[in-house]
Amino acid sequence: MPDCNNCIVKELNSLNKLGTDELRQITDQKKTLSFKKGDTIFEEGTKLKGIFCLRNGKCKVTKLAPNGNEQIVRFIQKGEMIGHRSIISDTSAHLTVTALEDMEACFIPKSIINKSFSENKDFTYDITRSICADLDNANLSIANLAQKTVKERLADSLLFFLKTFGVDQDGFLNIKLSREEIANSIGTATESSIRILSGFKKDGIIEVKGKKIKIIDKEKLEHISIGY
Repeated sequence: MPDCNNCIVKELNSLNKLGTDELRQITDQKKTLSFKKGDTIFEEGTKLKGIFCLRNGKCKVTKLAPNGNEQIVRFIQKGEMIGHRSIISDTSAHLTVTALEDMEACFIPKSIINKSFSENKDFTYDITRSICADLDNANLSIANLAQKTVKERLADSLLFFLKTFGVDQDGFLNIKLSREEIANSIGTATESSIRILSGFKKDGIIEVKGKKIKIIDKEKLEHISIGY
């Protein structure tokens, strides 16, 4: 079992505020789990028994709408923790998390997280700050849904993918999403996202190869995202 004290991944989240003994305790009790693309890490309504720390890979976080449609509310990647809000608030999971590619995550029992949250003020402060940042991002997403056009939101999303996930060796965005997933991430119909992507491609703003997208004209996308 990899020692958390020597893990680079912990430097990307609030676990870096824990002391040597606390991290050794996590090492002794955690489980390293493997997930295949499309696997569900946990579902909305689940009573979680611990949190997940992503060792690698990417996930989508979704909310099921009353009409049965899936809305992607955010994406998470290597180093991020999942489920800590539900553990700290002692509530069932409000969202579903699904693997976008083959990945690994460390499962850390609830008892350890709650103990550190109550006893380690640096960990408490950092994880609370992280939750606040997530809420700020959620509020921004809600405002964008209400105030921006679908075209502007799609441009926003492509720029977000570029900033968050970077590009592969061929210059394509380092995340592969279906047209339906792209549509679900901006709150529109799949047909609308396909039509706008085709328009971006025709205008020379992006290049598309299957699920792979390359941004050709970042400046133009930035103009579209703010309504130019």
